[in-house]
Amino acid sequence: MSNRLSPRQLAEQIRKRTLTVIDVREPAEFASGHIAGSINIPLQRLMHANLPSGAIALVCQSGQRSQRAMQQLQAQAHSDGARDLWDLEHGLSSWEAAGLPLSRRKHAPLPLMRQVQIGAGSLILLGLALSNVAPAWIALTWMVGIGLTVAGITGFCGMARFLATMPWNRIRP
Repeated sequence: MSNRLSPRQLAEQIRKRTLTVIDVREPAEFASGHIAGSINIPLQRLMHANLPSGAIALVCQSGQRSQRAMQQLQAQAHSDGARDLWDLEHGLSSWEAAGLPLSRRKHAPLPLMRQVQIGAGSLILLGLALSNVAPAWIALTWMVGIGLTVAGITGFCGMARFLATMPWNRIRP
């Protein structure tokens, strides 16, 4: 069973300086908005990172990645010793909904999911427009629709992975 904190509870713990906040999102996501003072360690690098001692609160956009991070760290703790771990329930979405502030990096790229929405919508419109010239272009709309459906079912979005590698999404510390 994971330890969950509401946004207000986490804000209070931050104010009291009783824990370290680790944001497990990708650097471009972190740059677009994060809790002030949090440390960015993407989920894929978390297990190899030198984590601070003491209590840790894990955060991501929706709470899914931070829950996975907590499970990984709890499994590791069985061999390394117990660790005081917390998870922000419903992620930064709930933090923002509670009216709590986010720090934003100047000139940060658009959030990755907005980029996916723009890309998918543009490809669908392109496929529809070109299908008037050559009917086979309607297959492009089908491919995008299938891709979005698979992404929704599996949680893996190939377009998001592709867009994350683009130069405008590379964030330098």
